[in-house]
Amino acid sequence: MAGEAARLLVRFGRRYAAAVRLATLLPICGIALFRAAPGHFTATAYMVGVAAAWTCGYAWWLRAGRGSLPVALDVVVLLGLFASVFWTDAVEDRNTGWLRLLLTFACVTCQWHTSPLAGGAAALAAGGGAVGLLTAAGAVDVDASLIRGTAWAIPAAALSRAAWALVQRAAERADRMAAEAVRVRSESLVAAAARAEERELANALHDTAATTLLMVGVGQVRSDADWLAPQARRDLDRLRSDSGPAPQYADLVDLLRADLDATHLTVEFDAPEQLRLPFDVARAIADAAREALTNVRRHASTTRATVRLRGDARTLRLDIADQGKGFSPTDVPATRRGIRESVRGRMSRVGGTVTITSAEGEGTLVRLEWRAGHD
Repeated sequence: MAGEAARLLVRFGRRYAAAVRLATLLPICGIALFRAAPGHFTATAYMVGVAAAWTCGYAWWLRAGRGSLPVALDVVVLLGLFASVFWTDAVEDRNTGWLRLLLTFACVTCQWHTSPLAGGAAALAAGGGAVGLLTAAGAVDVDASLIRGTAWAIPAAALSRAAWALVQRAAERADRMAAEAVRVRSESLVAAAARAEERELANALHDTAATTLLMVGVGQVRSDADWLAPQARRDLDRLRSDSGPAPQYADLVDLLRADLDATHLTVEFDAPEQLRLPFDVARAIADAAREALTNVRRHASTTRATVRLRGDARTLRLDIADQGKGFSPTDVPATRRGIRESVRGRMSRVGGTVTITSAEGEGTLVRLEWRAGHD
């Protein structure tokens, strides 16, 4: 199937051929009438009228782009016009130049909207037929240059075809390059989506099962703690839900409230009754907030935190604060994915920002901000 550049070139070839035929029509007709002998002026004028009417009609057909019969009919009309030399005595008057020009432009422009076989056949038929008619009319005896000039329409058509073939090859090359660019872009988008999915799965594992197991493994909680089994079930349910289709919208307040129980902290929660957002945005903000609260439980040496949500569906701010022992954000190793991916990474992917304010002994404030249209 032809690409976009090739299709545009086909339309351009037809329209440009029509434009050239029409642009040259007026001077060609003027030459015919100017060189006509007084006694043959009327007959020549009739032929000029036929040529003008046919050229206009043929140009309209070229722009409309319908069928292929007029190409053969164009050859017949051109040969009919050349046959008029028997009636107008154009050979004796040496007034065949306008017919030669009409023929040459027809043969040249024909190569821009036909196949090589059709264009070549049309040029040979028109050029050879015209030479034959001039020969029969006695052009050899009057002026042999009349025949040579007419015969040049055939090599002119060949040169036109060669040039057009180069243009077509360039269009095909452009289409191949465009197709390759589309393929590379598609593969890049698929790879990016796969990486994003892998990243989110890693974040989900880090935030749920891995965190729970790590707390047990390092002795932060007893393996027989009452909340451990329910927490493990919640972790498993969360991982299962991440693999299913997501709704379009979600209530951020509900998502935040649902995660509070899993933190095992005493949380002062201050938020509007409802705040509906695109699901991916709401889920990313809620997950980032949950990871911030998990860090409070694991590292802040406190069991209390405050979560405050302000804003609307266009712009919002979510603060997670504690009065724990605090830390120096610049001292967090780059290999730790909790803040880097589970908080900052999630917010960045939906167009949000994260600001962490903390110092040793002064508690921590994690501020998540998001504005619609910045993702």
